[in-house]
Amino acid sequence: MSSNLHAVEAGELPDVLAVFPLPGALLLPRGRLPLNIFEPRYLNLVVDTLGTGRVFGMVQPRGTEVHPVPDDAQLYDTGCAGRISTFSETGDGRFFITLTGISRFRITGELDLDPARGYRRVAARYQAFATDLQEDPGTVADRDRLLAAVEIYFQLKGIEVDWSALKDADDEPLVTSLAMICPFEPREKQALLECDGVAARAVLLTTLMEMAGHEGAADATPARH
Repeated sequence: MSSNLHAVEAGELPDVLAVFPLPGALLLPRGRLPLNIFEPRYLNLVVDTLGTGRVFGMVQPRGTEVHPVPDDAQLYDTGCAGRISTFSETGDGRFFITLTGISRFRITGELDLDPARGYRRVAARYQAFATDLQEDPGTVADRDRLLAAVEIYFQLKGIEVDWSALKDADDEPLVTSLAMICPFEPREKQALLECDGVAARAVLLTTLMEMAGHEGAADATPARH
């Protein structure tokens, strides 16, 4: 493990943070988010970040799912900082990276946009999320109910998964992985991000998947005339 990662884990996170606004994308502490970077402004972000600690933030735009995200799109107040843990460059100039989540942050302000680089930067504060820097000891109160909801939800969405690995996973990686990979609406992803720990996130996950399952069952029921 590099000295830079040790420093990040000690809480030495940047007060000014480059951010990548992406609707529907969720990064959580210790989660791993693969990203295909191709927009010039975010290519610049990755290049600049690789030279300055490899840390940038994922944040969702509020009230828009337009691609590309406009520069003036309002952002949610809470995002998650991550460190580039793997990196490769393609022959056509794209980057494939994996961003590993470190800590959530609150946006307290936004810096003027540098037109030469194109990506947004914010003033970030991490104090409210100090516990993100350690593994969450929280547990899933009703794991059987969660897994039952997952099975129905994945069938509904056509998601294939290694069920043995899923069932054997510890609570935090299980909940983190499910929250990140499930195709929830952006506002639902944001609610999962803002949950206070694994236990609360598991409850919300179960509720969201059960609601989707009920809606799917209702849609599949033939109407009576």
